[in-house]
Parts: sequence; structure tokens; C-alpha cells
Amino acid sequence: MNLHKILYSFCFMLIISLFLVACGSSNGDNTNAGDNEAATNNSNTEESNENDKSAEDYTVAMVTDTGGVDDKSFNQSAWEGLQAWGEEHGLEQGQDGYDYSQSEDDSDYLPNFTRLVRNDFDIVFGIGFLLEDAVSKIASQNPDKSFAIVDTVVEEPNVASITFAEHQGSFLVGVAAAMTTKTDKVGFVGGVDSDLINKFEVGFVSGVKSVDPNIEINIQYAEDFSDAAKGKLIATQMYNDGADIIYHAAGATGNGVFAQAKDIKKNEPEREIWVIGVDRDQYEEGLNEDGSASVTLTSMVKRVDISVHEVSNLGMNGEFPGGEIIEFGLEDEGVGIATTNEEALSTDVLDAVKDWEEKIKNGEITVPKSRDELKEFEENM
Repeated sequence: MNLHKILYSFCFMLIISLFLVACGSSNGDNTNAGDNEAATNNSNTEESNENDKSAEDYTVAMVTDTGGVDDKSFNQSAWEGLQAWGEEHGLEQGQDGYDYSQSEDDSDYLPNFTRLVRNDFDIVFGIGFLLEDAVSKIASQNPDKSFAIVDTVVEEPNVASITFAEHQGSFLVGVAAAMTTKTDKVGFVGGVDSDLINKFEVGFVSGVKSVDPNIEINIQYAEDFSDAAKGKLIATQMYNDGADIIYHAAGATGNGVFAQAKDIKKNEPEREIWVIGVDRDQYEEGLNEDGSASVTLTSMVKRVDISVHEVSNLGMNGEFPGGEIIEFGLEDEGVGIATTNEEALSTDVLDAVKDWEEKIKNGEITVPKSRDELKEFEENM
């Protein structure tokens, strides 16, 4: 009897012990799992903090071409976009925020990039296709750094290539020129004869010819983006030959076109003389000395500012599009036509521009972007 009691007691104590051990083990596993989850979350947070630099720590810079940051055109638009990005994030110009290096000569490109890389900017933009070789070289030498180039493609994994459908916007200002000219003679002044500037040229020509194939178009290149005197000389010849509208895609060289148009207007107030600006709305560049009227009919607006701003934000958010080609066109308002000069652009002109724009967007017409494509376009008109 006593033996049975002893065995019973032993079994009872054994069951209780096993129960307590099981409970203790269960509680211990839950505690460890919670600790592990917390550790994982802390690790993820630390990794996220390393990957996503705050706005205060992120820096962006750009290298201009020889036209300079105040060229009233391409470089200036890029700089305005970078300034807007800096202001959006409370940054100031300088090594700890945003900055630029101005190139006086082609030989300045690579040294300017090298200096900005040494100053540890997170993204460095090359503004213009002339900087292609320099961007390619500096990017290959610094694979851990991010670069971007505007208006051409550099095939490096750490380079974002920003392009535009300039031919589409140029087509639209060609339509405006064809509907506005009184002499049936217009001109085009290019900077450097190249694949890029040819897009402006053939887009403009196709727009003019789509309205009236009989209009004469005088095409000349200055072979320079920073020679205003050369631009003025070419414009003088064109206006003397009877052109009443000149479209320029020549950077700071185009400032000479504006200067000549304003000189003519000053001496012959009744003569209708126009300039079509490029890259940004150049209405103010065409204003007379007294600020009254502007010789700027319209401008082919190319939103370099928006592209620089957007790519800078992508980089800051850890989404830098390295190795990608980004194109801005009519559909996303990357290119377009300025309508600031309401007195010069009639309702008929604006309605026609809108109609042609819709034809481009819906694929009814494909605007040529090379001289070979232009020949085929004209054959099918």
C-alpha cells in the first residue's frame, strides 16, 4: 500500500515537472523570436538609413558647355532646374548643396568633372552632347559615383542619359513660323552641325513644309555655341535676303540673332521681324530697350530644368536611373511651344499648332529627326 502511494506520488511529480518545463520552453521560444524580430527590424532600419541619404546630406552639381551658365538658353535652363531642386530641399549653393563648374573651353570639361568628383558630389551632370567623351571617361574611372548627361547617350552603368524629342517641338514652331511669315522666307541658325542640332533643323523644316511646301528656308550653322558675333552676322544676311523669321538652336550664339532683330526693329519699327527662341521661353531676350514689344515670336521650350530636377530627386531617393535612357517628349510636356507673346501668336496659329500636336501624339504623323528621314517625309507629303 505504501509502495502504491510512493509510485503515485512519483508519477504525479513527474507530470508536473514535465508540464512546467514545457511551459518554460514555450515562453523562452516566444521571447527569443521577439528579440530576433526586433534585431531584424533594427538591422533593416540601419540598412535603410545607409541607403537613403537625407536631403541635407545629398549634393548635386553640373558642368556647363562653353556657352556658360548664363547663356539664356540650354545651360541656364539646367542651372535653373538645379537651383529649384536645391530650394525644394532647403539647400544652398556650394559644396554642401548644389553647384556648377563653367567651361570656357572644351579642355575644361574633364578637369571640371574631376574637381566635382573630388568634392564628393553625389550626382554630377554634364550639360550637352559636347561633354559625351568627358562623361564617359570620368564615369568609367569612378564606377561608384553617379553621373548624368543631357542630350546624348553614354553607355555606362552609372550614367543616366537624358534625351528630348526636340524634333517634335521644332515641328510645332515650324508650323507657327509658316503661318506667320509675310515674305515666305524663314531661316534656321544652328550651333554645331551634329546629329542633335539636325533634329531641331529637320523638325523645323518639316513643320514649315507641312503648312506650305513653297516657303523658302535658309539653313546655316555657326559651328559654335558661344559666338554671338557670328550669330549676329548670319542673322544679318538672312534678314537682308528677305527672311522675316529665324529659328535658332545655337545656345549663346543665338543671342546675336536676337541682337540683330532688335537692331532692325529699332531702325525700322514698322518692319515685322521675328526670332524663335530655343530650350527656354526667350520672350524677355527679345524685348526692346524700353521693354515694350518683343521680337520673340515663340520659343521651342525644352524642359531641361525639369529633367535635371527630376533625376536629382530620383538619386536622392535611392532610385538613380544609372544605365537608363530617359526621353522627354510632347506627351509628358518635355518639349513644347511658348505662348507668352499673345500679341504675335494669333488664335488661328495656336489652333493650328494644337491640331498638329494632336496628330503627333496620336501617331498620325511621325516627325523626322534626321536629314534622311526628312527626305522620306517630304516625298510622302
